[in-house]
Amino acid sequence: MAKFIAMTSRKGPFPDNGNEEPVPAPADFGLPAQDDGSRDDPLLGQNMLGCTGYRPDFAALQAASTRVVVAAGKESNGEFAARAAAEIAARLGTGPAVFPGDHGGFLGREFGRHGAPAEFAQTLRKVLRTDR
Repeated sequence: MAKFIAMTSRKGPFPDNGNEEPVPAPADFGLPAQDDGSRDDPLLGQNMLGCTGYRPDFAALQAASTRVVVAAGKESNGEFAARAAAEIAARLGTGPAVFPGDHGGFLGREFGRHGAPAEFAQTLRKVLRTDR
C-alpha cells in the first residue's frame, strides 16, 4: 500500500525506472508498520487493470441530461488523480471543481489521514448549488 500511495502522490511524470524505486515505509503514510502491502480490496486488486484502462465516452457524458462535475483536491495538484481529473474535465469542456485537501480531503482522522471535512462539505454544497 505504501508503494501505491507513493506512486499516486508523485507530482509530475513517472520515471521509466519508477518500479525499481524502494518501497517507502508504511509508517510514512500513517499505516501500521506490519502492513505487508497485500490487499483483497477490489480497488487495489481485481479492478486495478480495468480502472486504469477505462476510456470515458466523452460524447455521451457531454450529452447527458445531468451535470457532470469532475473534482480534484487542491493539495493533489500535479498528482496522478488530479492530473486525470483535469484532463477529463478539459475533454468535457469544463475545469475541475477544486476541493480543499488532497485526494481524501473529505476524511476526518479515520484511516490515518486527516483531510478538511468541514471545508470539503462547504465546497461540495457550493458546487452542487452551481448551475452548469
